Amino acid sequence: MIDSLLKLLKALNSDVGPWQISFAGALALIIGFTPLWSPHNLLILLFAFVFRVHLATFFVFWGVFSALAWLLDPWFHAIGLSLLNQDSLQGFWTGLYQSDFWQATRFNHSITLGSLLVSVLAFLPAAVIFRLGVVQYRAYMLPYIDKLKVVQLLKGSRFYQLYERIG
Repeated sequence: MIDSLLKLLKALNSDVGPWQISFAGALALIIGFTPLWSPHNLLILLFAFVFRVHLATFFVFWGVFSALAWLLDPWFHAIGLSLLNQDSLQGFWTGLYQSDFWQATRFNHSITLGSLLVSVLAFLPAAVIFRLGVVQYRAYMLPYIDKLKVVQLLKGSRFYQLYERIG
């Protein structure tokens, strides 16, 4: 985890595209908020590998959003349960669960349904917010951080030079 965090910091300070970092965070939002052993998470992992998002960012934010999901699970449960209990959707849910494919998706689980709905709705806003955060960090914080004496000492050390060669 520390290695992934260091790679995330390195990506923020390098020329890695802001969209690569932001989509990694947004995909991690989906996989982190939803229960781990859900079939749609395989699709999210596939997207993360195929679309070449920054994987260290993906794994760091996966951990962050998994921890946050633990706190938000009661809210996800309430959303999923309200969807599953709506009278107007009973025919829809019954029709879905006549198929083995839809049974495997576990959308009858209230937390899975609620967390997936919230994370899919939050995907694009999260990607845009992450991108703005990366751009703002690079424009305003990075020059300030690079001027700090501690950072200059660390960058001048042999350990940092070795890390740069290896990483």
